[in-house]
Amino acid sequence: MNIIGPDAVVFGVDDLEVAARYMTDFGLKPAGQVREGLLFETLDGTGVIICDASDPNLSPALSPTNKARKIVYGVADQASLDQIAAELGKDREVTRLDDGAIEALDDLDIPLVFQLTRRREISLPAEKINAPGAPLQRPVNCIGVDDQGVVPQLRSLGHFAMFVPDVAKAEAFYVDRLQFRVNDRLGGGPFMRSKGTHEHHTMFLIQTPPQLKGIEHMAFHLGGPSEVMQAGNRFRDLGYPSFWGPGRHNFGSNWFWYFDGPLGCRFEYDADMDKHDDSWVPREVPLHADNAQAYLMEMLEENWAPFDGPRKPANSPA
Repeated sequence: MNIIGPDAVVFGVDDLEVAARYMTDFGLKPAGQVREGLLFETLDGTGVIICDASDPNLSPALSPTNKARKIVYGVADQASLDQIAAELGKDREVTRLDDGAIEALDDLDIPLVFQLTRRREISLPAEKINAPGAPLQRPVNCIGVDDQGVVPQLRSLGHFAMFVPDVAKAEAFYVDRLQFRVNDRLGGGPFMRSKGTHEHHTMFLIQTPPQLKGIEHMAFHLGGPSEVMQAGNRFRDLGYPSFWGPGRHNFGSNWFWYFDGPLGCRFEYDADMDKHDDSWVPREVPLHADNAQAYLMEMLEENWAPFDGPRKPANSPA
């Protein structure tokens, strides 16, 4: 089952205009109507889909406090799509959609859609570093920081974290039925990757009470840690509250910066995720802040130079 990862997560929102503004400010691009609703995409075509929460055709809310409605997975080929349909059809209803995608519930009644992936191939350079004793990655006279108003572009939807009332049951479904693999565990919560990728994880499961079931956060890949800092500073200057970060995770090694928002979950800028294959031996550590972050930075709200005055947001007048 060559499941690459999430193509999109579908949300039912009370105010389409507010949700759309948040996503475009975050860096997602409006891409028009798709099968489930309005798509806001990254460079490779993955992203977020929003629908009016009052739409009678929308799947029910996963819980009273979460706006997520379903997860759309991209698969690499028709053979994988047929294999998923045959496997899940052994014990549950599988619906064939008009465009050939299939839909079914997982063991916790979360709606899943599997489709031939909408991901596009992208070719962009990543951030390069120079260090004594190593060959130059960035050649002479090529600067590493461009402060001329360049806005980092979201490259791909990397992963999401999911609140579930029964982690063991959810893990068994994805491992036994859909060939996901557990790469590491934090406090018993599995970091899981789908078979068609080497990403450290495409999903992280978090044990919660039933009333919290749904998406906890979604992460979007950038080109490196400097882009995480640039994008996060820009988004914060637009007035959106930072929740956690900037910093770097232990498991996955990815740089991160999380922000609160109106979709009932958090959005994360991230970069430089570890890659693993089936020879990787999973690690497990207790749930603790020091195990979730290798380091966390503190952002100064005042400029370091005392004569320079308070820090001004990037979008404010001089």
